Amino acid sequence: MPTRKTRSLAVFFLALAATGSGAALAATRASGSAIGTGVVVINTSRRLEDTAAAGTGMVLTSSGRILTNNHVVAGATTIWVFVPTTAHWYAARVVGYDMADDVAVLQLRRATNLRTVTIGSSAALTVGASVTAVGNSGGTGRIISARGRVTRLRTSVTVQDDGGDTQRLTGLIETNAAVRPGDSGGPLLDGAGDVVGMVTAASPFGRQTYAIPIATATRITNQIVTGKSSPRVHLGPTAFLGIQLQGTTIADVVPGSPAQAAGLKPGDVIISIAGKPVTGAAAISSAVLAHKPGQVVTVVYRDETGARRAVRVRLASGPPQ
Repeated sequence: MPTRKTRSLAVFFLALAATGSGAALAATRASGSAIGTGVVVINTSRRLEDTAAAGTGMVLTSSGRILTNNHVVAGATTIWVFVPTTAHWYAARVVGYDMADDVAVLQLRRATNLRTVTIGSSAALTVGASVTAVGNSGGTGRIISARGRVTRLRTSVTVQDDGGDTQRLTGLIETNAAVRPGDSGGPLLDGAGDVVGMVTAASPFGRQTYAIPIATATRITNQIVTGKSSPRVHLGPTAFLGIQLQGTTIADVVPGSPAQAAGLKPGDVIISIAGKPVTGAAAISSAVLAHKPGQVVTVVYRDETGARRAVRVRLASGPPQ
């Protein structure tokens, strides 16, 4: 087993982002024999950004529990899941997510009789083992396979999303399977066709592909499903304040948001939320995420004149982060 090493090459998430809102689709109730192959297409609309995104998911239960990457659904205001080669579409909600490990669990509405994936053992992988990456490659809505071999285990990379933000992921499986945007959240299969990883990121031109070991993803999934929140795992709806930040300074306020209703404006500088001092955008986001929609928090800030002010804000329900 090779030692853990850090990779320095440019690596990008594999969700496929596009401008313009996604089209609304009607949900279909599944019936009859098992539907699909266990791999599904995920389409999201991000109304606040006026964008859409596409990715892949794995079916864990016949009633529609789906495993995918958190970055596939981050920012989504609506989520639709399509079973390729069938006429079945389902609306989905986010059950919970782990931003640090890039894992999310969805639940489909009115889903029955879905075929599920078979979970294998990521611990049994060795360098040189044959693997196959499966996903919504290129965002076409078709499931495409890419074969390769394991080139490294327990590696770490810094990953960049389409907005330029970066995230550090550790303990990953590296392969040379050629993947494309849209493959995020899809299974990495071993020679027996069992899931050993979840495809997450790749270097330019797919020369190195990275997958989260299925043991890691399963552990986080079980924590989410059993309702055990933690500093890393968020359960249920996401609290929403409605501000865009540059450091602790408000750069923009979302129209109709709790922040606008409370009188917060661009140029205001956030000092604390719910009594917790904040020193940057990440700290503000964490302070908001620690609460539930509907809860009231006190936001202390300095306005454009430098005066210190405080307002009470009732948080709304917003998109996953």
